[in-house]
Parts: sequence; structure tokens; C-alpha cells
Amino acid sequence: MTRASTTLIRLSVATILGGAAMLWSGHSPLTTQASLVSSADARIGRPLTPMSYAGVARRTTRRAVVGGAVAAGAVAAGTYYAAPVVVAPAVVPRCAQVVDAYGRIATVCR
Repeated sequence: MTRASTTLIRLSVATILGGAAMLWSGHSPLTTQASLVSSADARIGRPLTPMSYAGVARRTTRRAVVGGAVAAGAVAAGTYYAAPVVVAPAVVPRCAQVVDAYGRIATVCR
């Protein structure tokens, strides 16, 4: 064997072993449920990465939309059924802390 063919064989073996190591899911291949690729078990409402920016932004937006819808529904129901609505005097603060879609807290002054 020449030096080039020995190098090619070693490189091929290393590539095959490296690829198999990246695809292996950590289970013994002797079991019946073993596979080369692990399965994702995400459920509706429970992402696999609960602390990811996308998950935090999605939940924050959903909570803001649902909270606004509940408040608007309560006001609409109150006007529809002619229930007395108590309105507090409007006190507008100059500065307020707000949370953006990524969960960061910022102070906004107007």
C-alpha cells in the first residue's frame, strides 16, 4: 500500500466514525427502541427550550394579548348589560417599567 492510500483509508474510517458519533442518540444498539436519531418530544404549550428567547417572546405576547382581550371583554360586557362601571381618576405616571417581547425590563418616561 502506498502512503496516499493508507491516508485515504484512515480518513474514510475517521469520517464514518465521526458521522456515526454525531447521529448516535446515546442508547445501546442492543435494545429494540434504539435508533441513530433521537426523537423530539415537544408537546403543545411546552416547548423543548422553555428559556429560549423565542419561547419567552411567544409566551409574553400571548399573555399580553389574552390579558387585553379579557379586559376589553369585561368592558364590553359591562356596557352591554348596563352594569355600573366604576372609573378611577386618571393618574398618569411620568415613568413606568415595561417588559418587551424578549422579557427585558426597561423604564419608559413620557
